[in-house]
Amino acid sequence: MLVTAKEADGKLAFYPPEIAVKAGEQIRFKITNHGELDHEFVLGTAQEIAEHAEIMKKNPDMEHDDPSSVRLKTKGNGEILWKFTKSGEFVFACLIPGHMESGRIGKVAVK
Repeated sequence: MLVTAKEADGKLAFYPPEIAVKAGEQIRFKITNHGELDHEFVLGTAQEIAEHAEIMKKNPDMEHDDPSSVRLKTKGNGEILWKFTKSGEFVFACLIPGHMESGRIGKVAVK
């Protein structure tokens, strides 16, 4: 699954902003940062993303070392391999302060 981090007209976005997968499916997210800023791709439940965003506000330079996230340097690439074992809605976002609030957020629907 190719995901692109874009910056245009003052807006930050992921493309595609919504992804649909089947429960039990394993997805290799290949993320490319086409922007002029560093970004992140962090995958989790809405609650996990919200909690982690609060931590990032206090530690904006925090680097992640877990299988559900990757930091993307300007014009950089990264990958996450994730198996969706449960159905439901999940979120991917850039948790660098201000980025998610500027539109760098997307959804994964698992059925």
